[in-house]
Amino acid sequence: MPPLTGAWAQELLLGGVVLLGACVQWLTGMGFALVAVPALVLLLGPAEGVVLANCAAGVISVVGLAVGWRRVRLKAMVPLCTAAVCTVPAGTWMARRLPEPVLMACMGVLVTVAVVLVMRGTRVAALRDGAGAVTAGAVGGFMNSAAGVGGPPVSLYAVNAEWTVVEFVPNAQFYGVVVNAVSVASNGIPRLSATVWGLAVGAMAAGALTGRKLAGHVPEKRARLLVLLLALAGGVITLGKGLWGL
Repeated sequence: MPPLTGAWAQELLLGGVVLLGACVQWLTGMGFALVAVPALVLLLGPAEGVVLANCAAGVISVVGLAVGWRRVRLKAMVPLCTAAVCTVPAGTWMARRLPEPVLMACMGVLVTVAVVLVMRGTRVAALRDGAGAVTAGAVGGFMNSAAGVGGPPVSLYAVNAEWTVVEFVPNAQFYGVVVNAVSVASNGIPRLSATVWGLAVGAMAAGALTGRKLAGHVPEKRARLLVLLLALAGGVITLGKGLWGL
C-alpha cells in the first residue's frame, strides 16, 4: 500500500491523530498506539504507520519517564521488559511474512478478548506474579513489533496486579521506552518526508502538554476506564481492518 501523505488534508489529519494519541499516552501512560495505529496505517501504509507509532510512543515515554522514574517497579518491570525484548524479533518476522489482513485480524481478536475479560471483572491469578509479568511482556513485545499495539497485555497485567493509575503510568512509560526502542531497531526507521516528521514532532509536543494539564483533573477510575475503552476500541478497529482486507 503506497503512502498517502501527498495532500495537505491528509498530513493535517496525521498531525491530529498524533496529537490525540500523545495526549492519551501522557494521561494514562499508554494508549498512543491504540488511538493512532489504525489511522497511521491507512495514511502511511502498514510498515511506516506501525514504526512511526513505535517512534512517537517511545519518545513520549522517554519524556514522561524523566518525571516519574522514581516510581518504576524494577522487580516487576525487568522480567516484563526482558520478555518483551525477546519476542520483538518474532513479531517483526511474523509481520514480514503473514498477509497484513490476517495479522491484523489475529491481533484484533487477541486485544479485544483480553480487554473484555478485564472489563467484566475477570481476574487471573497467574498474572499477578513474576510469571505474569513475563507472560504480559512476551505477548506485548510480539504485538508491538508486529502490529504496533503492545499495551493491552501490560494493562491486563497491571489491572490484575491491582496497580493504581499513579503506579501504572511510570511503569508503562518505562516499558514503552524499552519495547519501542527495540521495535524500531528491529523494524527500521520510517522513511517519511520532512513535512510529516515536522507535523509529528509538533503534534507530539502539543499532545503531551495537553495530557499533562488534564492528568491532575481526571479521577483515577475514569482514567482506568479510559485505558480499557481505548484498548477495546483499538482491538475492534484492528479486527475490523483485518477482516475488511481478507
